[in-house]
Amino acid sequence: MEEAALDALIDAGTTILGIKMEPEWRAAVRTHLAISLDHAAAVLEAPLPDNLDPAPVFRA
Repeated sequence: MEEAALDALIDAGTTILGIKMEPEWRAAVRTHLAISLDHAAAVLEAPLPDNLDPAPVFRA
């Protein structure tokens, strides 16, 4: 994803969440977001059979 698209996601997310983005944080946040999106793409590409059940959810 290009830097402009990542910056647009960062701007949208920080605006919606009301987080003040310091200019010196932007490069680190952009890098983290790019890595997270790459990991998400890898997970989405993994084929899963249709007969799998979801993992159990335990509540305390």
